[in-house]
Amino acid sequence: MKFRCLCLLFLALGLMQHCAAQDSVDDPPNAEPAAASPASAPDASTKDASTLDASIKDASLTDPAELSRPWEVARPDQDPDRKVSWKRLVPNMARDQKQMWLFPLSVAHGQHLLPTLAFVGATATFMAMDAHNATYFRHTSAYKGFNNAFSGRNTSILMEALPTIMYGVGLARKDSYMQHTFLLAGEAVLDSEILTSVMKDIDRRLLPGEVLNENFSESWFRKTDGSLVKGRGSFPSGHGIVAFSLATVIADRYPNPRWIPWTAYGFASLVTFSRLPLQAHFSSDAFAAAVLGYVIAHYVVLHRTRTSFGGRRFRL
Repeated sequence: MKFRCLCLLFLALGLMQHCAAQDSVDDPPNAEPAAASPASAPDASTKDASTLDASIKDASLTDPAELSRPWEVARPDQDPDRKVSWKRLVPNMARDQKQMWLFPLSVAHGQHLLPTLAFVGATATFMAMDAHNATYFRHTSAYKGFNNAFSGRNTSILMEALPTIMYGVGLARKDSYMQHTFLLAGEAVLDSEILTSVMKDIDRRLLPGEVLNENFSESWFRKTDGSLVKGRGSFPSGHGIVAFSLATVIADRYPNPRWIPWTAYGFASLVTFSRLPLQAHFSSDAFAAAVLGYVIAHYVVLHRTRTSFGGRRFRL
C-alpha cells in the first residue's frame, strides 16, 4: 500500500527537522527570579489582592470545562499520555513491538483471555460469512459511485493528509498537544503496519478479486507474488488498521466535543467498509483490522486502561 511508504518517508523527513522548538515546550528554560527591593515591598492590601488574583487564575486553569478542550489548553503537564517527541519515536516503537509480540504469552498465562476469545470468535464468524459476502459484492453494481469516491487511492490520500494538516496546524499555533497527537498517531500507524506486514506474509491470503470460480474458501496460503515488506496476503486490511489507528488516537485525545470521536470512527468505518465492494478484502479482513487498529492505538500506544466513547468509559 502506498500509504505505508509515504508515511515512513514523512516520518523520516520529520526526524531530520530541528525539534528544539518543540522539545523546549517539555523543558522550558528556568527564569531567574527578580530581586525584591525593600522599598518596593507591597502592603497588606496589595498582598491580599495578589493572592485573590492568583487563586482565581489557578481556579481557571483547573476548570473542568477548560480541561475538556485540550486543543485550547495545550500544556504538557495536562497531557495524560506518554511523553512523545521525534527523538522518542523509535524507542517507544521498540517497546510497543515487544509488548505486541509478547502478548500471546500473556494470554497463555490467563491474562486478557476473555477479550481474546471474543475477538477470535467474532473473526471466525466473519470468516464463515466471507464467501457469501464476497459473492454478493462481486456481482452487485450498487456501490459504483461509492467505490469511485472511496477508492484505495483516495482513502490513502485522505489518511495521509489529515494527520499532516493536524501537525501543520499544531506547529503554526505552537500547540504541543496537537503536535504530540500527530506523533502518537504516527507511532500507532507504524506499529500497526509492522504487524500487518508480518501477518500478511504468513497467511498469504488471496484478495477476493483474485479468487477464481468464486471458490473463496481456498483463499488462504495461495498468494506467491507481491512484496514481502508490504505484505503479500490480505489479512488483515492495511487500510482498515491504519484508519482505526488514526481514529482511535484522535478520539482518545479529543473526546470533547463529542462530534470528534463520532466523526473519526465514522470515517474509519467507511474506509474499512470500502475495501469490501472494491473486492480488495474479505469481511473478516476488515473486522480484524478495525479491532487490531483500535487495540494497538488505545492500549499499546496510549496505554489507556479503559475503553471510552462518547464521554462514557468502560473497563475491559
